[in-house]
Amino acid sequence: MKNDFFKLKDHGTTVRREVLAGITTFMTMAYVLAVQPSAICGFGPDPYITDINGIVISKSALLVMCALVSGIITLFMGLYANLPLALSTAMGSNFILGGLVNSGTVSFGWAMALLLCSGILFILVTVLGVRKMVVDLLPKNLKIAIPTAVGFFIAYLGFKNTGLATFSDSGLALGDFTQPAVLLALITLAVMGVLTAYKVRGAILIGIIVGTIISIPMGVSTLPAALVSLPDMSEIGNLVLCYDFKSVLADIPGALVWIFILFTSDFFATFGALIAVGAQTNMLDENGNFPQIEKPFLVDAVGTVIGSGTGCTTISTFIESTIGVEAGGRTGLTAIVSGGLFLVCIFLSPLFLMIPTAVTGVALIFVGFSMLSGFTKLDFSDFKSCFGPFVMILFGTFTGDIAAAICLGVLTDVLIKVLTGDAKKVHPVLYVLCIPLVLYFIV
Repeated sequence: MKNDFFKLKDHGTTVRREVLAGITTFMTMAYVLAVQPSAICGFGPDPYITDINGIVISKSALLVMCALVSGIITLFMGLYANLPLALSTAMGSNFILGGLVNSGTVSFGWAMALLLCSGILFILVTVLGVRKMVVDLLPKNLKIAIPTAVGFFIAYLGFKNTGLATFSDSGLALGDFTQPAVLLALITLAVMGVLTAYKVRGAILIGIIVGTIISIPMGVSTLPAALVSLPDMSEIGNLVLCYDFKSVLADIPGALVWIFILFTSDFFATFGALIAVGAQTNMLDENGNFPQIEKPFLVDAVGTVIGSGTGCTTISTFIESTIGVEAGGRTGLTAIVSGGLFLVCIFLSPLFLMIPTAVTGVALIFVGFSMLSGFTKLDFSDFKSCFGPFVMILFGTFTGDIAAAICLGVLTDVLIKVLTGDAKKVHPVLYVLCIPLVLYFIV
């Protein structure tokens, strides 16, 4: 039955190979469960935060919902699209939105409402078949610059939250390396670095496990009273359908900018992951297109919509799925295994919550580093096409305001081309989108 449903023979694979690939994929991205709660609630010791609307958001509830939604949507990918792809909360938008919520700039419900709009837009783009228009909307260099700017931002957060770097009047300075937490971060950094250098699968997760074990005798962390627990439904209830449309409507230009940022980040991350997997599995056609790409796109979009209603930031297809493909995964059975393992983690929240900030912060450094791979693909031969991306990366890295950085990068790119006679090279829709980008700074 499994052979018939997943067409294992047609894909030249076996149940054993698919199961191992599913486990491998899960191992490479399980760090999400350790990082996601802190991304939203901050990296302090407090188990929860209270947003500006008085909504209490707990780390344990975020972890449980992340595991639940990741598991369900990954199962959906396996059953509906029959592809070896796993999904979870994307690294990037979670830190950006979490930072805004923590600073009291916006409410948690505001972030979830914008994610809902972003997911609905993704569904419409997929159903209406206007994918090519979206792909052509941004120039290649800008598409590369967005994840690169976010990668630098995430790595910056990692250095700051581990204590490896501190703030001073002149900017970032070296942290106090005599502190146990900072020493733990250095050890974890070394472990992850060596494992990554040797191309060990699941290097980040293994590094987190090793760092957490070492943290106990160092006095940085303690074992939880129970290793397994049932979810606290009272805490989870605060995350369900927590939409704040009133705040969204109070600032339409700003909301449009954020929807644009969230949508394009999710769209191109998914597109990139699909092309990478397609290339590995020889699924791309003669034009380099992924066959029936609408199916995984729809799963991804539905995931973001469901995630927004459960307190999860953007749900996206993870590029780590390519590791499972390298291990032999070819069908949806790989995704079924990965999704099942995510669901099991719902009951293991005490284990993930005991992981100290010094360890999860190091994971951020490596996640940020992994997002810089496209930087080498930037085309520096033409000033008009590379200065906008440069502005985006520069402002995103040194100001920590990713929304403003992306706006400035896009506006700079368009302005230079218009003023130098290349106005026709700018997609017509991008001119329309420049209106809310400008209003973002003046309204």
